[in-house]
Amino acid sequence: MLTKTAERVADNTCEETNARIRRQTEANIEHYGRRGPQAITRRLGELDAEWDIERCLETMAPILTLTGIGLGITANKRWFFLSAVVQGFFLQHALQGWCPPLPVLRSFGIRTAQEIESERVALKVCRGDFANFSAEGGGSTRQAINAATR
Repeated sequence: MLTKTAERVADNTCEETNARIRRQTEANIEHYGRRGPQAITRRLGELDAEWDIERCLETMAPILTLTGIGLGITANKRWFFLSAVVQGFFLQHALQGWCPPLPVLRSFGIRTAQEIESERVALKVCRGDFANFSAEGGGSTRQAINAATR
């Protein structure tokens, strides 16, 4: 079954892990929001460098695949099986949003791009970046930001 791209990782992560990641994100927003604009700017730079779950998986898969190919060529042809399994799991992740490394990476707190972006937007709100923003149709800034980040 194909899942929606935006929710596929969170949908395939246990709720306890999702809740822990949300709590940490909220704690980050509260912490940096209290420290002021300079701390928020530093944190935004850190968020720019943070690897999301997709980037981690996109790095792990070719490393393991190339390792399997290399060992298949130099040591034993059975190592080619590693490459096939890794690519099968990578395809499963692309289609369904789950693969064996996902629960492990999520348990380490690796977030989705959407989760990272939510923290980024909230910090920009705290910093006042949207103070001059007006939503079309007369809605409040908070309503517009909430709608944009859902």
